[in-house]
Amino acid sequence: MVSGHPHGRRRSHPHAAAGPTAATDLGGAPLSTAPPRRAPLLRRVAAALAVLTLPLAGLVAIAGPAEAAASASATYTKVSDWGSGFEGKWTVKNTGTTTLSSWTVEWDYPSGTAVTSAWDATVTSSGTHWTGKNVGWNGSLAPGATVSFGFNGTGSGAPTGCKVNGGSCDGTTTPTDNPPGAPGTPTASGVTDTGLTLGWAAATDDKGVKNYDVYRGGAKIATVTTPSYTDSGLTKGTTYGYTVTARDTIDQTGPSSGALSVTTTGGTTTPPDPDPGNPGSAVKLGYFTDWGVYQRNYHVKNLVTSGSAAKITHINYAFGNVQGGKCTIGDAYADYQKTYDASSSVSGTADTWDQPVAGNFNQLRQLKKKYPNIKVLYSFGGWTWSGGFGQAAANPAAFAQSCYDLVEDPRWADVFDGIDIDWEYPNACGLSCDTSGAASLKNVLSALRTKFGSSNLVTAAISADGSNGGKLDLADYAGAAQYVDFYNVMTYDFFGAWDAKGPTAPHSPLTSYTGIPISGFNSEAAITKLKGKGIAGSKLNLGIGFYGRGWTGVTQAAPGGTATGPAPGTYEQGIEDYKVLKNTCPATGTIAGTAYAKCGSNWWSYDTPATIAGKTAWVKQQGLRGAFFWEFSGDTTNGELASAVHAGLQ
Repeated sequence: MVSGHPHGRRRSHPHAAAGPTAATDLGGAPLSTAPPRRAPLLRRVAAALAVLTLPLAGLVAIAGPAEAAASASATYTKVSDWGSGFEGKWTVKNTGTTTLSSWTVEWDYPSGTAVTSAWDATVTSSGTHWTGKNVGWNGSLAPGATVSFGFNGTGSGAPTGCKVNGGSCDGTTTPTDNPPGAPGTPTASGVTDTGLTLGWAAATDDKGVKNYDVYRGGAKIATVTTPSYTDSGLTKGTTYGYTVTARDTIDQTGPSSGALSVTTTGGTTTPPDPDPGNPGSAVKLGYFTDWGVYQRNYHVKNLVTSGSAAKITHINYAFGNVQGGKCTIGDAYADYQKTYDASSSVSGTADTWDQPVAGNFNQLRQLKKKYPNIKVLYSFGGWTWSGGFGQAAANPAAFAQSCYDLVEDPRWADVFDGIDIDWEYPNACGLSCDTSGAASLKNVLSALRTKFGSSNLVTAAISADGSNGGKLDLADYAGAAQYVDFYNVMTYDFFGAWDAKGPTAPHSPLTSYTGIPISGFNSEAAITKLKGKGIAGSKLNLGIGFYGRGWTGVTQAAPGGTATGPAPGTYEQGIEDYKVLKNTCPATGTIAGTAYAKCGSNWWSYDTPATIAGKTAWVKQQGLRGAFFWEFSGDTTNGELASAVHAGLQ
């Protein structure tokens, strides 16, 4: 998988979390294209909207709140209008002489006009009054600097009554009340299996602190008037992350406190057994892409010759399409029509031209006979093909029936042990923007579990956006978790050359680090947020990329350097397989648990056997279900990275 990054019909971008545009569609004949991965977390709006022109009448100068002793203005732009909806944007500018630490824009819409989804801000409403507040990573605004947030909406009304940080949006009125400072980093006491008590040093404010907002896993769980809070209803042996912000008498919020990570008692650090027939085994799952049989010349038999088949527990076969509210075949030729000669076949027996099922399905059938412990799931969607999930969510039962009919088709029912859903992203934006609602993922997975029953696996690949108000906060991942055997958290493609000028940063950081470009874009933040929502570690797999992401025009060896664009790649600029990078640009350093290297003017980040050892040790420490990777063909011919995953989870 490439993360929402590129996990998807990745012909162009990997399956990724918590990114850039990706891919082309597949036909029934061989394609010579780069493997789809996931698109970057920052891609918010469908590409189709980008071609719409902006009429001059769409510009409305409206003010947004100012903060502290600084002044601010806010300007509204109607970016596009497609009849049934529109895209709007607010741009906040610091017109003062001191840095803003946060900003809030307020406005009114007439009845019938409303915001349906937003990005780069947390947008809420009370009746017809709307409020947009900065997320954690974009609150700081230097004098003269600007920041924008966007949203999709319905209706034809224009915003009125704008305020920014409590002042006029034209910047002429500046609040005299300074925002509060940051509270002290919380500490925990009285930690039990299901609860704990937080305490923190009080924040200071020139006019007084009114209350504190308490956040768990990036989601606000309480507002209290004193610097303490008792949290309850937690899960034993689970790690939770907490932060606190202060609010003054006019509801200005200050900077967040430092973060606390605390684990409830009563748990275990031993990963649960995903396969009772193979005691002690953690999930070790790899993605096999149907398009890999073309230009990459990677086939099911390579799993055997590399030794990887003996070291995995699951295979996700990627991808089936989602069209017309149904699961459909992705690439008929690669899936079940392509014939193999004896030397290329897993069994050593040649296919015949008229056999009912050939292709990858038949090769996977032969693989399972040789390695009966391997479970194979049919994965649907991906970056390029997730646009169909919105229609599927309108009738989950009908969608589930179509998927069951395809996965359990009598011609290949013995090949698959269940279904995987790779929706990028429910109630949020990937290649296109989904507006099916926060409950849509839960409804779809509930219908799939009902139809596939307990004897089949039901899993889902999900975003790793650990930022406040990010993708993981826009859908009911906690409610949906009860219907899946596990989630594959796409903890890769956080950063890449879709930001052509940098800064350079590891695309799969395990933890945060000083200078990370976006707060919350790291594996630890994503897992902590998911656990904070009540999802047990035993339902979470950590994602590992078998590829690197890179920039060119880089002069600085350490992360954080500027660039001129994406580095050259075999199939696509800015991305390259590990098997290539280990020889052409060997790792020279590590940061946040991921390796990086500078070769000439190119800068790459990727995982190595050594960093995978560190990540799998962290998986065990966190009590996660296991790990998965995108995807097999990026590994060496002897399965170097798959071996590292296996060894680390023993």
